[in-house]
Amino acid sequence: MNIIKNYDEKELTLSVEGRIDTITSQELDNEINEELGNFDSLIMDFTDLEYISSAGLRVLIATQKKLKEDDVPFVIKNVNDAVGEIFRMSGFDKILKIE
Repeated sequence: MNIIKNYDEKELTLSVEGRIDTITSQELDNEINEELGNFDSLIMDFTDLEYISSAGLRVLIATQKKLKEDDVPFVIKNVNDAVGEIFRMSGFDKILKIE
């Protein structure tokens, strides 16, 4: 997994490449937690994400809960068909804001 951080003013975009699984999900969680308080909105760009496991889904839900407490917008963009199917099968497409 590779994470590219890009700030546009106070909007943070995290472009995630590769796989978010049991091994890499903690790294993603750490990257997000390091930036908490530094942004007014968070976009996760999944253009180059190949796979997300249940461990990765837990990171996304935990992130959403943290950000919701402070009314910080959180959007997931550019989800491919394979990852989109995982979101649909798990019901996360109804919980997370996916564009």
